[in-house]
Amino acid sequence: MKIFSYLNFDGNAEEAMKFYQSVLGGEFPNGFMYMGDMPDAPPMSDEDKKRVMHTTLQISEDLVIMGSDTFPGFGPPYQAGNQTHLYLDVPSREEADRVFGKFSEGGSVQMPLEDTFWGSYFGNVIDRFGILWMVSYDHSQG
Repeated sequence: MKIFSYLNFDGNAEEAMKFYQSVLGGEFPNGFMYMGDMPDAPPMSDEDKKRVMHTTLQISEDLVIMGSDTFPGFGPPYQAGNQTHLYLDVPSREEADRVFGKFSEGGSVQMPLEDTFWGSYFGNVIDRFGILWMVSYDHSQG
């Protein structure tokens, strides 16, 4: 099991992540996924289509920074305090269900665990202490 930092931005994720790369090094192994790349995406402006849906900056085997832009109207509005998530990469669906269930007790599910179009079993939750967690099992692991 690994824990990674997940940073949220309000329209400047690509700029910020490229800046972090210039400072810390590393590569973007999967490039940038944009909001406009989503299948069955909700209607959105051309500007919103350019927002980053997800990217990963792989600095070393054990140092990873993930990031995305918030999407206006989905989830809590961007503000100081909610731009950082802990991304928990678990080894099985069962472990994802277990830890997600525990984090959900007394917390608030933001996105239930579900199979996603990018190949993960994924969900996010705010635990009872206000910590934002992303729980993910990558189907290619099993």
